[in-house]
Amino acid sequence: MSQSLDSLLAEYDELEKKLADPSVHADQVGARKLGKRYAALGPVVKTAREIEQARNDLEAAKELAAEDRSFQEEVVQIEEQLPKLEEKLNELLLPRDPHDGDDVLLEIKSGEGGEESALFAGDLLRMYTRYAERQGWKVEMLDGTDSDLGGFKDVTVSIKAKTAVPDGVWSRLKWEGGVHRVQRVPVTESQGRIHTSAAGVLVFPETEETAAVEIDEKDLRIDVYRSSGKGGQSVNTTDSAVRITHLPTGIVTSCQNERSQLQNKARAMQVLQSRLIALAEEQKAQEQSDARRTQIRTVDRSERVRTYNFPESRISDHRVGYKAHNLDQVLDGDLDAVVDALAAADRAERLAGG
Repeated sequence: MSQSLDSLLAEYDELEKKLADPSVHADQVGARKLGKRYAALGPVVKTAREIEQARNDLEAAKELAAEDRSFQEEVVQIEEQLPKLEEKLNELLLPRDPHDGDDVLLEIKSGEGGEESALFAGDLLRMYTRYAERQGWKVEMLDGTDSDLGGFKDVTVSIKAKTAVPDGVWSRLKWEGGVHRVQRVPVTESQGRIHTSAAGVLVFPETEETAAVEIDEKDLRIDVYRSSGKGGQSVNTTDSAVRITHLPTGIVTSCQNERSQLQNKARAMQVLQSRLIALAEEQKAQEQSDARRTQIRTVDRSERVRTYNFPESRISDHRVGYKAHNLDQVLDGDLDAVVDALAAADRAERLAGG
């Protein structure tokens, strides 16, 4: 561990020198990448320095306590503090998800339940938008298909952090992928009966522009159409919206939020690149028998990661057994307790070598 720590400390010092060089910032994408890595190493370096300082303080306190017993209390305090700092460092030295500092692309698709499912998809979009606002993130709608009652049949948004941080948007939202189930009385229900419906959430890290992925133009079908609904800025005026289908994988991306067809095509291609990189990483993990969680791709009510029960005001995450009776607050963006429970379970699994 010391060798690994030493190399990380050396890397941090080298990154600090590079970022202090103005010429490095001429390449904004490269500088952002260096900044993310520097930010990721910051907590490791800070904790390592705190441990070093605590050990020096402990040695000095023991020497003083040998002559004056009044310093014994300081010795005890430092001896209690050191194991906590060392445990924190061990956690920080665990292999990190390389995408933790990345922004995300988030898709929500209605499933079983018709209009009620589409309304619930709209509720989920509002929940994630409110959560992003609480975190100081920016949400940009890329595409969306409205339902008749004001929900969404499907919607795609980009969620970005304002600055490079080690624990970015992906670190908090990467567990949201899967089927979300709702139990409530739909607005279309005249007899007050509780119905169950579902919406699917897919989350992908938004890759840097320099990320390498080969996309053959021959593998693409590109359709243009008129923007419509909440996502379109030029609603029903020009064929500016773009839909790209990647024929080998069947992945479809679209964008209608930009002002021109060219801009929409560029954004849809960027989304496609992120989707293809995520797919390649998932396939690689499966080949290596990696035990990491995979997102549920179907929108079946029986395959669920979370249930939102309105009659009991209860939210339940079935992966970690989390339950709370504050559904209104959660749907208003108060997601931290749920995310913290998932992060804690993941951390415990990694510490156990799972």
